[in-house]
Amino acid sequence: MYIKYMSTADPEKQQTRDLKHEGYIKDRNFKRLISVFKSEFLEISKQRGFIHQGTDIEELDDLLTKGSVTSYLGFDPTADSLHIGHLVGIMWLRLLQKTGHKPIVLIGGATSMIGDPTFKDTARQLLSQQEIKANIAGIEKSFTRFLKFGTGSTDAILVNNADWLSSLKYLDFLRDYGRHFSVNRMLTFDSVKLRLDREQPLSFLEFNYMILQAYDFWELYSKHNCLLEMGGSDQWGNIVNGVELTRRISGKRVYGLTTPLIMTSAGVKMGKTSQGAVWLNKDKLSSYDYWQFWRNTDDRDVGRYLRLFTDLPLDEIERLEKLEGAELNQAKKILADEATALARGVDDLPGIHETVAGLFEQQSGYMSQLPKIIITKHELPIGMEDMFVRSALCASKGEAKRLIQGGGARLNDQVINDSKDILTVDHFSNGHAKVSSGKKKHVVFELE
Repeated sequence: MYIKYMSTADPEKQQTRDLKHEGYIKDRNFKRLISVFKSEFLEISKQRGFIHQGTDIEELDDLLTKGSVTSYLGFDPTADSLHIGHLVGIMWLRLLQKTGHKPIVLIGGATSMIGDPTFKDTARQLLSQQEIKANIAGIEKSFTRFLKFGTGSTDAILVNNADWLSSLKYLDFLRDYGRHFSVNRMLTFDSVKLRLDREQPLSFLEFNYMILQAYDFWELYSKHNCLLEMGGSDQWGNIVNGVELTRRISGKRVYGLTTPLIMTSAGVKMGKTSQGAVWLNKDKLSSYDYWQFWRNTDDRDVGRYLRLFTDLPLDEIERLEKLEGAELNQAKKILADEATALARGVDDLPGIHETVAGLFEQQSGYMSQLPKIIITKHELPIGMEDMFVRSALCASKGEAKRLIQGGGARLNDQVINDSKDILTVDHFSNGHAKVSSGKKKHVVFELE
């Protein structure tokens, strides 16, 4: 596996180069291929699939071998719970701490008042201070299951950017920091450019988001000697701005790293289901449903998810991902157990296993009597209307649409509310999904 990275040794000169690709510098002097890292953190990160882009990775690699490095990753409190879309970042911070470095969890109490425009078609709904406060209280407890907080040299700390951004004086901020940002440069970042190319409005409020995120890095460098910002690949432009601002003000070297966007093998953003977000907090989603999400992982994604979302040793993961057929189900159960134990605790597992066993015994006799339709994973996803036609429960897509609109269509005994929903692998439990028309007509889709 090879990692692409950009050098930001001379940001001014880079502005004359090809910056339209947000860091994928085409000039050979700025592009490297790295097959083995010296530092434990980067090498394990590479082996587990965390690294997508980085600034001056060779320098960072050397720095990480010399002692503990402080790094931060930000989370905007847009809801009262984190979801599994946040897990890549959380697990990456966990790995950072396990390899002897110090994580900072930054809560965007101030930036969430603006809304990150990154790769969004419309402006994010603005939250009130009361809503943000309630959301922060909800998400803080998620981190304690994954990270060790305290006062030790590698203990994690949690900070809120409202503590410094809320007190900034606008004119002083513009004078002291605004001069370090090139609007021409900011317009080349994909997070802004794609929005403008689609002729969708980008407010001045949203445009300021990347400036404030860049200032966060400078603030954390000043107060905590934070030398590394980590984030998703959609944050690359924001991270580069923070790296450059901090370097220009301090004259010191700081760095950025991103993770890839995690897509399922079916081409869907990881964690997106027809039922909605897969929440980390138990009061938002039961531990059984959380476990089932991981248990229903696509066969092609099992190894990758074991690397990213569990602490299992890599040699054990290599053994599990080689399993095929029915044996692969055991790997999926291990993935579900490990991921659920991290987010919810091991004490929840016995009850989940008992529920799964009971449902399987109950359904195996009942569902064996129902008509079956064999379907392969390559045929998924399929639309709900097509699903009812294929099951012969409806004669046409129009009839299926009317059935759904009338509230008579069910999937796994749950009412289907939208005819545009799709049947995915997430709907299958133990390889089966029950489709119903009314209370008496049922068909079972069996995953081959």
